[in-house]
Amino acid sequence: MSMIHKLMFAAAVAMPAMVAAAPAQAQVSGIAVADPQAAVQQSNAWKTAVQQIQTTYAAQLSQAQSLQASLKKELDPLVQSFETARRAPNANEATLRTQAQTIQQKEAAGNQQLATITMPVQRARSYALEQITAKLGDAVNAVVQRKKISLLLQPGEVLYASDAANVTNDIATELNRVVPNVSIAVPANWQPGQAQQQQAQPASTGR
Repeated sequence: MSMIHKLMFAAAVAMPAMVAAAPAQAQVSGIAVADPQAAVQQSNAWKTAVQQIQTTYAAQLSQAQSLQASLKKELDPLVQSFETARRAPNANEATLRTQAQTIQQKEAAGNQQLATITMPVQRARSYALEQITAKLGDAVNAVVQRKKISLLLQPGEVLYASDAANVTNDIATELNRVVPNVSIAVPANWQPGQAQQQQAQPASTGR
């Protein structure tokens, strides 16, 4: 039920496509490991955006925290009462069902309120993230070329990798260069994934 926790960075960032390596002064050669999501989190643009969002939407975040605490205070006794009744000998199924439905309805209503309150925060975070991830492929390719990497893996696919083989920090540094900052002022007509959808659309050709 914690919408505040859901506001934490949770976007799945896919590993961009690799490009052929170009001759360069290399510190890592051959196979390397990188966590694109961690690189985005480490970027200055994302850290700054998070700080700006916390300041700009302080009122909404405070309101959401207060509402969440209020909901917990209201629901905890109901849940405790339900658990007590459920463990009792000869528990009444109809009563338990009614109690469970009441809890679920109150929880759903509370989550809806939290979602409404935090919607501007979620949109701002998504908009900032989309601007950074749009440059992630360029950052990865630059590191791949500079370090002459022929195969780049994500941590979940690797049993062991030395610190020297991990180029996550290099990608974060490159992101700092290609996208030093982003805007949290979300355009009125913007929708998450809009930029990717536009890029994926084939160019129209006249006949």
